[in-house]
Amino acid sequence: MALADDTIIGFEFAEVVVPTNPGVINSEGLDKPLHMLPVGGKAAWSVQFDELPKLILHLKLAGGVVGLGEFYRDHEWPRVEAIVNGLMGLRLSELTLQDLPLPLCREYDGFECAIWDAYAKLLGVPMHKLLGGAIRDRVRVGAWSSHRRVEEVGPLAAAFQEQGFDCIKFKCDLDDDPVAWCREIASHAPGMKVILDPNQRWENSSSARPIIKALEEVGNILALEDPIPRWMLQEYADLRQFSSLSIALHVSLPYVYQGQRPYDAINALTHRAVDGFNFNGGLARFKELDAIARTANLSCWHGSEVDLGILEAMYVHQSAAARSCIWPGDIFGRLIRSHDLLKEPLTIKAPYAFIPEGPGLGIELDEDAIERFKVGERAFS
Repeated sequence: MALADDTIIGFEFAEVVVPTNPGVINSEGLDKPLHMLPVGGKAAWSVQFDELPKLILHLKLAGGVVGLGEFYRDHEWPRVEAIVNGLMGLRLSELTLQDLPLPLCREYDGFECAIWDAYAKLLGVPMHKLLGGAIRDRVRVGAWSSHRRVEEVGPLAAAFQEQGFDCIKFKCDLDDDPVAWCREIASHAPGMKVILDPNQRWENSSSARPIIKALEEVGNILALEDPIPRWMLQEYADLRQFSSLSIALHVSLPYVYQGQRPYDAINALTHRAVDGFNFNGGLARFKELDAIARTANLSCWHGSEVDLGILEAMYVHQSAAARSCIWPGDIFGRLIRSHDLLKEPLTIKAPYAFIPEGPGLGIELDEDAIERFKVGERAFS
């Protein structure tokens, strides 16, 4: 089917740095950067995520439709320019949405989002229709924090519970005391569930077992995400036998430099290593991951990189169309960032985020906010 005036004629990029709100990441004095990829000449885990720029894309079609895209943090301009040159002048109706002519890279999903948004707008349908349609009109979301001192955790969880959240996720490592955290949460916010994400930093099963055993006794863990290095799938399987706690594997397709791919989910299932997943990825690939999880009759949630409003709107559409996506997702950017760059924020009535209404993503950007946080721009036509 040919769509009128669907030729790509321009790309406008705004490069933005949107800081977090004060105090929302770590306890004061705890300096634990969360960006786990190398940045330039700096090693992994050396840069805080809100220090890194993101790209906001306006993809322009000949007929006036504009598709919106948001890139993951820390893009590479030479690759962005090369992709722009490859897409300029193409017609959307001639593209295969599930297999776009783009290289496998962290920039893929930003372009994909803009292309799908423009395509859905041309058809006059919400983005989830391109994924097969929404199964639900709202998706579960959780609260979030990084590393905290024990005395802060209970009141923090209680405050989120008062807002309506019933689950909170924490980053942690072997220097933290997540057992004490969970005891404080059980005391201050009874009934609230906890997701712990060590980002593989509990090192091995011998380090993880005593922590897991104590957490099992507290009884408020929803899932442990990536407790030990991801390649140790046999030890993941051993931990599942050792404890009744649910073990989740994070399959993050934007981490192409770490070699993460959809087959990681199949490999984990083959090893009987997991009880569910945190899936993070673009539109077409997330749909593939959902198919793997639901075929195995397991649950997942949609991950994030503590993103802004465009990507979070995309996550809501994806999650609503995914049968396996029933655990509380990482759609909490507006709780953490000082702005989401949307004129009207996503509708979040904890513990749910609702599908934006309207064609495409169903959102409108706050151009004044983009100007405020903009550190650079480039246009191609």
